[in-house]
Amino acid sequence: MPLFRTPPVIFPFFGYRSTTRLRIAARALRSPPPRWDHDSSFAKMRALVSHFASREVDGMPVQLEIRSPSGVLSRHAGFTDDEGFVHFDLPLDDWPLADHTEWETVCFAWNDGKGARMAEAYVLAPGASADLAVISDIDDTIIETGITGGLHSVLRNWRRILAQMPAERAQVPGADRFYSALSGGAASPGRHLPATRHPFFYISSSPWNLFAYLTTFMRSRRLPLGPLQLRDWGFNRETLGSKGHGDHKIAAMAGLLEFYPAMRFALIGDDTQADLVAFARIALKFPDRIAAIFIRKAGEAHSAEEVQARDDIGRANVPLWMGSEYDVGQEFLDAVSLTHDHEAEHIVETVRETGHAASGAPA
Repeated sequence: MPLFRTPPVIFPFFGYRSTTRLRIAARALRSPPPRWDHDSSFAKMRALVSHFASREVDGMPVQLEIRSPSGVLSRHAGFTDDEGFVHFDLPLDDWPLADHTEWETVCFAWNDGKGARMAEAYVLAPGASADLAVISDIDDTIIETGITGGLHSVLRNWRRILAQMPAERAQVPGADRFYSALSGGAASPGRHLPATRHPFFYISSSPWNLFAYLTTFMRSRRLPLGPLQLRDWGFNRETLGSKGHGDHKIAAMAGLLEFYPAMRFALIGDDTQADLVAFARIALKFPDRIAAIFIRKAGEAHSAEEVQARDDIGRANVPLWMGSEYDVGQEFLDAVSLTHDHEAEHIVETVRETGHAASGAPA
């Protein structure tokens, strides 16, 4: 055992709640907080390698502190698993929701060997008036694949991965304005932190190691923040094979639809990681719950399975939009209730102009 070990630190992920349940997770690592402001190539490489070569802390007791809307504080105990993760899925006693979607704070507490430590975390609480949420893919949808996606993508793009900080990554042309139109603008729920009008959730085949990288990228591009459903990578068929992408995303989407049974969802993805097939599975299982499906056409001609998926989405009577850029018509935004007064007309037109102008942007 090293004489001077780095103390364990809890890195919280975004959580989410309803009136009856709260879910949140965190990870215990022997790592300093990530920095993404490096200039030299060596420093960038070291920062990114350290994220993949994480030092997990298993068996560590962790306490989650939550406060009810009425002000009652409760504490819940857990232990980190072999990969350093600790998960909380807590029943709530009919906690009311604010009218508007907001972020609520909770706290993780642990002892790092030198004393008690605490870390604040954020839980998305969809507003009582929110009847539509968005589930978006990340890989090739809002950020071009390389740092994201499966292990094959990482191996194929390792030079780019080890050389670019989040703010330097190429955003898919037009994605920022498109997502701003979908979010509906910021609400002002009061003493809690404001969130976008429509709740956002993200799914990706990327590892949990990249949570800080991806959220930093989103903030640098002013994309709406929301809970991320990532994967724990391992040298197994689930990680190395392509089938794991779709299975992970289907399970993540189904879990969210079951968590919010009264909510309808718009699904956003691309055609490079079988999103079309995964979305079709969800549309067939929850036909009345899917308001629309958006697919950014980034790959080659569709396979027979993807052609069948398009037919399945049609059979489920779910509106489907496909295109190489986020050139979304005003009438479509109107049809799926994703407009925000007259602002969307201007945003959609700006997306069209930006998408054409930036279509040759380097990755």
